[in-house]
Amino acid sequence: MSGVLTKDLVVVSGSARTRDDAIREAGGLLVAAGAVTPAYVDAMAERERTVSTFMGNGLAIPHGTNESKGTIVRSAVSLVRYDEPLDWGGNPVRVVVGIAGKNDEHLDILGKIAVVFSDEDEARRVLDATSVDELYDVLGAVND
Repeated sequence: MSGVLTKDLVVVSGSARTRDDAIREAGGLLVAAGAVTPAYVDAMAERERTVSTFMGNGLAIPHGTNESKGTIVRSAVSLVRYDEPLDWGGNPVRVVVGIAGKNDEHLDILGKIAVVFSDEDEARRVLDATSVDELYDVLGAVND
């Protein structure tokens, strides 16, 4: 899974102001990187309408539906941090991690991200980051 998170997939200060726009922002990075087709972003939004991807600690991890696996070109992760919390179905979110996992790699990626965010110090580092390099340093473990 080497290279699922690259610096071009990291945004320090996202521009979205709603949950739906944040999903499109994170998904758009995956499309721009050639990891998914635009249909995958639609599937991310569809999944969110069915079940929330809010994970706690200010984190949401939107990803596509099982039916959208064919729209994934390669595994990739995007990360968008927001200066102000977004309303994610009644929960505050400041970090949106978009995931596209080829061949069920999304489960391994999800596990690695969960480890980072279950550590309060690491989660705080993400929320306090002011540069792409800082965010990449904290989340770079998803590439291992």
